Amino acid sequence: MSKGRSCPTDYRLPAEIFSAPASLASEVLYVIGGLYGNRQALDAIERRVAGEPGATAVFNGDAHWFDRDPAVFSDIEQRLQRHYPLRGNVETELARAGDDFGCGCAYPEQTDAATVERSNRIHQQLQQAVDGLPGMAEQLGNRPTTLIANVAGERIAITHGDEQSLAGWQCDHARLQSAERQQQLDHWFTERRIRVLTCSHTCSPAALSNGEWAVINNGAAGMPNFNNGRYGLITRIARTASAAALYRAQVGPLVVEALPVTYDQRAFAAEFKRQWPDNSSAALSYWQRINQGTDMTPEQACIKGFTLANTLCALEMLS
Repeated sequence: MSKGRSCPTDYRLPAEIFSAPASLASEVLYVIGGLYGNRQALDAIERRVAGEPGATAVFNGDAHWFDRDPAVFSDIEQRLQRHYPLRGNVETELARAGDDFGCGCAYPEQTDAATVERSNRIHQQLQQAVDGLPGMAEQLGNRPTTLIANVAGERIAITHGDEQSLAGWQCDHARLQSAERQQQLDHWFTERRIRVLTCSHTCSPAALSNGEWAVINNGAAGMPNFNNGRYGLITRIARTASAAALYRAQVGPLVVEALPVTYDQRAFAAEFKRQWPDNSSAALSYWQRINQGTDMTPEQACIKGFTLANTLCALEMLS
């Protein structure tokens, strides 16, 4: 298989990894996937976490992507050390020695070849930044791929792709709508004693719950996800609800929510343009989304069991 579409064998997640004891306990758990090197989004996320007593933040991969400037990359890395960073495919491939799997995105067949090639070029240019930062590749490679957290006595599984692969696409919006996939997940949640599975890799949000368990894919913390504003999205899990939630579900004793990340769009756009001018690979692939959002609505992200919250009205008034 070609670079960017291949799935390295070491991406496979051992089934027993999700049966391990929890390594983190928190009253309020934030899961942040797909920061993509957006420092302004990180500013907003850190303010939110710091403002909520007992909150913990886990960054579940692809914290880097647009930060080809070594100074920006280093700044984000330094700040991530205050939290719990995991490895996504971006970090894994930046740390890899030897075989070249490109960006490691494992893009499905429906993704066009030009998009895959641009992602590989972005990875190459990001690799140059890492190569110029002594010890950075090792730092990225030493991160775990998964984490089990305990919130209110319930086990939360945190990964980047899905429960099978570091860069798996089995938690993308289309796949989660499948009755076969939902049945597979029902068996997995019961067998592993997991209440919530959190992920992000597909860069498009999706939320599914049957009341006993939930899968929540936050899409991207560092880019717009919907058609009603230019804001990122993160996951929050706690006993109590947040007034800032876009949509939520009650899952056993837990409230599982998607929260907007309203970052400084003007500053982010300027920093992006400085690193990725017009006609660069990242600009061609992402500038329209960064500047205009996507065609998706929050309602569409809620496959089953999640309901919209009042925050949506406020966001629509600001857009």
